[in-house]
Amino acid sequence: MKNNFIKSIIIGTFAGFVLGLLLWWMEKITGEKVYTLLLNVDFIFQGIRLSLWIEWLFHLIISWLLVYIYLIMLQFCKTWFRRLLLILLLSFLAASSYIPLTILAIKETPALTNGIAIMLWTMGHLFYGISVFYFSNFLHVHK
Repeated sequence: MKNNFIKSIIIGTFAGFVLGLLLWWMEKITGEKVYTLLLNVDFIFQGIRLSLWIEWLFHLIISWLLVYIYLIMLQFCKTWFRRLLLILLLSFLAASSYIPLTILAIKETPALTNGIAIMLWTMGHLFYGISVFYFSNFLHVHK
């Protein structure tokens, strides 16, 4: 697995499923529409009803891109601690997508001021980052 593209597909798929399933579970338990927000692409395809599979594909494409950026930036992070800081930074940036996704959403999503939804969204993206870190360590991409 010498190719960053292939590695980003593998790691991004696993981590993307961790995030998706976690936010789905959180939405089912709390009623906060964080999973709905995760799959929210209705503002791009206004008036077109997309299947769940297409919405998931968009989610995974974003995950693949984030992991690809992470893998490229790893060359500047030689220590375990720096790699962890890098993925935490990328996770924070991904979590900050809450604001534009909420503003652009057509279907019902949590409010910009919904503290519980923001906390769940942020925790989910933190777990996403930890998953990327774990799966990349598991696949030995740092060596």
